Amino acid sequence: MLIDPSAFTLPYDHQLAVGLSRLGVEVELVTSRFRFGSPPVPDGYRRRELFYPVSSRLFERSALRLPVKATEHTVGLARLRAVPCDIRHVQWAPLPELDVRLLPAGPQSVITAHDILPRRTRERRELWRRMYSRFGAVVVHSENGRDRLVDEVGVDAARITVIPHPVFPGSVRYEDDGRTLAVFGLLQRYKQVEHAIELAHRLGVRLVVAGDPLYDIGALRARPGVEWRLGYQSDGQIDELLATSTVALFPYRAELDQSGALLRALGSGVAVAAYDVGGIAAPVRRYRAGAVVPPDDLDALTAAVQELLESPGALEAARAGARRAAAELTWDGAAHDHAALYERLLAR
Repeated sequence: MLIDPSAFTLPYDHQLAVGLSRLGVEVELVTSRFRFGSPPVPDGYRRRELFYPVSSRLFERSALRLPVKATEHTVGLARLRAVPCDIRHVQWAPLPELDVRLLPAGPQSVITAHDILPRRTRERRELWRRMYSRFGAVVVHSENGRDRLVDEVGVDAARITVIPHPVFPGSVRYEDDGRTLAVFGLLQRYKQVEHAIELAHRLGVRLVVAGDPLYDIGALRARPGVEWRLGYQSDGQIDELLATSTVALFPYRAELDQSGALLRALGSGVAVAAYDVGGIAAPVRRYRAGAVVPPDDLDALTAAVQELLESPGALEAARAGARRAAAELTWDGAAHDHAALYERLLAR
């Protein structure tokens, strides 16, 4: 059973479930209604929407949604306990104050630390130490994630398994004008879109920002020279954006271990430029798929992007690295590693 109550990472859940099912694993994804577009169609697995039947449909972003969601969360956890399975694999614990006591766990359960210390409760390290200790194994996407779990949270290193985040596949087409930058995905504060806007202004190049904003971006929209494509972006829309983008930008703050959007860019063979935060640098450096610079060093990021735009050799090398990452960081490989972990837990 894969468990993502809030459907935070439904595309990830879907790809992992498909990969596991191809190995003969019987998979059920337990989640809620996906609020940002059409959900992926299950392929070889079952999807059950146990959580948030009211708040995910009626309140959108109303202030009423959160208190209703909290009540529904407790009900969803009770319903979850009634569903039999061999392995429970939690992708997200969205209400950790409740989940640390009520989320079904135990020695034959797994939790993936997509965010080592999620931003709303990142100062509550003891809460997360207790959370992770309830599971038989903790999956992280990078060595950086493993180190943070050990050093900052106090998780036993023997219980941690590193499984790199696979690349999301996309169409590989190069139809750009050689001077277009892209930022895409859900627009949140930690993604520092303002850095991308300033970088594009300094270089005098085109910037496209595509995604659904989760905060007030009114001040950013007043900046000139930006093409805004607001709203949830379908796979087809992302393919079109990346086909016409020269470099994808990830000027993020250190609030997550890995970026699904970055891995989607690599899946389309696009060169990337990013701050060295979390585990984001790992696939970029390993496959030489673009540029990584120190956190919040906008001058260094600007210089790195300028080199990619002005040097055909540097750009093609980064694109080749992105294609190598897509060929090696596969969902079948990740599914194999997850299945092996499940077997070890069942053998205890």
